[in-house]
Amino acid sequence: MTISPLLSLPGAVPAEAPDEGVAAHYGDLFREQRALAQGTGFVDLSHRGVVTVTGPDRLSWLHLLLTQHVSELPPGQATEALILSAHGHVEHALYLVDDGTTTWVHVEPGTQGELLAYLESMKFFYRVETADATDAYAVVHLPAGSIAEPGEGWAVRETPYGRDVFVPRAELESFARDHGPAIGVLALEALRIEAHRPRLGLETDHRTIPHEVGWLDSAVHLAKGCYRGQETVARVHNLGRPPRRLVFLHLDGSEVKLPGHGAPVRLSSDGPDGRQVGFVTSSARHHELGPIALALVKRNVPADAVLLADTVPGTQETVVEP
Repeated sequence: MTISPLLSLPGAVPAEAPDEGVAAHYGDLFREQRALAQGTGFVDLSHRGVVTVTGPDRLSWLHLLLTQHVSELPPGQATEALILSAHGHVEHALYLVDDGTTTWVHVEPGTQGELLAYLESMKFFYRVETADATDAYAVVHLPAGSIAEPGEGWAVRETPYGRDVFVPRAELESFARDHGPAIGVLALEALRIEAHRPRLGLETDHRTIPHEVGWLDSAVHLAKGCYRGQETVARVHNLGRPPRRLVFLHLDGSEVKLPGHGAPVRLSSDGPDGRQVGFVTSSARHHELGPIALALVKRNVPADAVLLADTVPGTQETVVEP
């Protein structure tokens, strides 16, 4: 596990799984959320894995392996992509950008080893080199609207939600001094949940397919084939509906405790002993919306039904259509 030096900053409270190694917050969760929403500060994501791919065949090679169309990816254009199993289940989520000579990827903490092993097994005769760059580079997130300037030559993923910057790890502390205030991952998670954006290992389990969590819109190119699991993606998209769907929940604000990841979801009309119809994937306290959550529920759950997340009532907002 990578331990960030920024945990030594005043007020830093260490985050829990899956974000161990960085700060959950620095003493004022709602202030930090408001700062992010206003485009100030940065979030330390230096616990995330960093992988690089170099070589003249890197984009055409990755195009064959990923769900996204990347063979002609322009330098500086950010994208997301998945690696699926042969049955179409999500195995890896990649957040990448190419700078013209290197494809930079960040992934969930601790998953880079398994990803690299798969990539290495698929090199064959292609002129590519893959590397684990986690020890050399740290990811930081600058919110949308931030005027902070990354260092010369640093790789940057520009997205509607902000910029992910690949900072040389040796310069992380100086970056923090120049671009503070530092903001914890709980603030970023609250804004992620508000935006209905799925996260591998939280919104997914071993049988998740991209359709269930909304990744068809951001991480899958439906007009390309030639990748593992593509048949499942096409079949479900063209002929059927996914067995489960992601929903956003506005939770009852009178409850003190948030339902945690994996907490059962039931129909409120069935009561706390009713049949389970899904589970909570992520939850947070939002500075404006109050307690919120994402949950994965069976497709046939009525979209207007009030749900119980553990014992907390919540009204649904559709993320993936029934």
